Amino acid sequence: MDKKAIQQLPNFRPNKTPVKKTVKEVVYHVVGIVLSLIFLFPIIYMLATSTKSESSYAAGLGSLSMFLPDFANVGTMFENYKSVLVNYDIWKYALNSFLYAAIVIVLNVIVNGLAGYVMAKLRFPGKRLLSFMIIFLIVVPVETSIIPLYSIVKIMLGLKQQMTVIGVILPATISIFNIFLFTQFFEGIPKEYEEAARIDGSNTLGVFAKVIMPLSKPIIATVAVFCFIGVWNDYLWPSMILPSADDGSWPLLPIQTALMDIQKQEGITTGEIMSSLIITSIPIFVIYVAAQKYIVQGFGTAGLKM
Repeated sequence: MDKKAIQQLPNFRPNKTPVKKTVKEVVYHVVGIVLSLIFLFPIIYMLATSTKSESSYAAGLGSLSMFLPDFANVGTMFENYKSVLVNYDIWKYALNSFLYAAIVIVLNVIVNGLAGYVMAKLRFPGKRLLSFMIIFLIVVPVETSIIPLYSIVKIMLGLKQQMTVIGVILPATISIFNIFLFTQFFEGIPKEYEEAARIDGSNTLGVFAKVIMPLSKPIIATVAVFCFIGVWNDYLWPSMILPSADDGSWPLLPIQTALMDIQKQEGITTGEIMSSLIITSIPIFVIYVAAQKYIVQGFGTAGLKM
């Protein structure tokens, strides 16, 4: 029976979306849009202010123009960005952060991946106690251990000029949360893959390198993004152990310390501050958007089960 014949039946009633469901969907989308705009307003304000001179910024305060770029002076809209990059050498500090992040990501994936593999796939005495300690340490704030960590690094490395960079990288190599993520993800990988690799003659490290890691791209991407964000936003620890470049040499400090120093400069304008904030935010935004699919997949596969 075709569609037209069905519609001519005496008991035919067309499917209609319930009014209550439609109202809920409308309210849901309206609330979502309003909340999105609320969260976007600071970013819009930051972008608009970064294009303005101090006089233009002051003239627009208290009006809607404070959320709009300075279209009246299109030729000078990017002067603040140029000033920050050239006068304050922020690109050098950004390059440092990229280098630190790249090293930390590689070491984090290897070290924490191995630890997660041991916790997920191997049996050994005290495993339950170690699992409990890992879960417990996740909730312990990093700031509570920063003073003992500083003492340990100072004793071991001496905090000399050449060793301070190692003092930045080594503490960031081990992450309890990343070990937990790797453990949960590896537990979901069927053991048949490992058994097949062992039949082919692979040892434990061979199984980890040739089987487990190639199957773990989503969680590796997730850990890499978290590591990058952590290193890029780190301020307290690097500022404690890295020396300042007062002698004109290449600075060792990361981007966040440069950002704080820029805001303390005499004569700095609001537009230059906002442009420096935009510059430091762009890499995080780009990397997160690029890896968003893998992050969702990594969390979904790991399940974060306790």
